[in-house]
Amino acid sequence: MSEWLVLSIAMASACAVVLTITVINNRRLGDDDDPSETPDVIEYMTMMIGVVYAIVLGLAIAGVWEGRSAAQESVRQEAQALHEVSARSEVYPAEVRARIRSDVDAYVTYVVTTEWRHMADHGSLTGRGTELLDQVRRDVTDYVPKSDHEAQAYQPLVDQVAAADDARGARGQGAEATMPGVVWFGLIIGALVAVGLIFALQIRRTGRELLLAGLYSALIAFLLFLIWDFDAPFGRGLSATAGPFLDLFPDATR
Repeated sequence: MSEWLVLSIAMASACAVVLTITVINNRRLGDDDDPSETPDVIEYMTMMIGVVYAIVLGLAIAGVWEGRSAAQESVRQEAQALHEVSARSEVYPAEVRARIRSDVDAYVTYVVTTEWRHMADHGSLTGRGTELLDQVRRDVTDYVPKSDHEAQAYQPLVDQVAAADDARGARGQGAEATMPGVVWFGLIIGALVAVGLIFALQIRRTGRELLLAGLYSALIAFLLFLIWDFDAPFGRGLSATAGPFLDLFPDATR
């Protein structure tokens, strides 16, 4: 099911529940009910709880967005490091250079076509990807430079392989969900409380009040969906992409 369809259903469901309860609740009220009798303390509490929950939502969105940005940055660093390995191997003999570039291409192709889907489904890296990167490392470290020019390129190549390995590790750590279950519990309970307090203000069945109640509940549903979508940096619609790999290695998917 499309994630945008899930969002639409969640927002529509939130609106429907709130509006249905509002209509049913108003039918139970007598003609002598006066909404102006709502105690001031209830209005104050409703406002304070709304403000506090808005702050919590903002912090949660900032946290998952930062996690997504960090995941995308790790992908960029890994792709750039591998591109440097492929480019700087130009100083090596043709046979060695071809082997290094071939193994780099094999690793990138595997990451883009296979490991990416595995990260989305399981939240972890694969052993095969580690083996392919280890092969690139052996290609670089096992070669003994035969000239000063090759010797000067050797250590930078080793450093770039290490940088790619470090970025790969960061990518693996970022593949998991970042929001603990207890935080989700607080967000959901807070949403129920925030929406539930609408009825403490004794809203009526006027078009304006029903519209505001529906928009308020839909907004909370949308923000919760946004947090949920960002919480899996590699697994959902607004997730980090393999763009840096595809930009630097355009033949990776062939």
